Amino acid sequence: MQKGTLVLLPFPFTDLSGSKVRPALVLHANTLDVTVCFLITQLEWAETFDVSLVPNELNGLKRNSLVRLSKIATLDRKLILGELGQLADVDLIKVDDGLIKMFQVSVR
Repeated sequence: MQKGTLVLLPFPFTDLSGSKVRPALVLHANTLDVTVCFLITQLEWAETFDVSLVPNELNGLKRNSLVRLSKIATLDRKLILGELGQLADVDLIKVDDGLIKMFQVSVR
């Protein structure tokens, strides 16, 4: 599994009261954990740093979605229920650019 892979997993609510199975984008993975940000389909809830995705054969999505860059979690890799697909390079560049801007990372 690599950065840009779309997976299904139970993503925790921000108040930790529970979780919901949803698609998530892998930002980083190692042998034990995976760092992901979740996707939503409520396009009207778009925030400044969200990245729009359109379903295609590569990504395996069924509906137009937003990568919610502000919703990041590191979870046990065993929680992954399956892989949906992979982000296209152009979409992964948008994700990288959004993360740089959101976290105000200085690129030298």
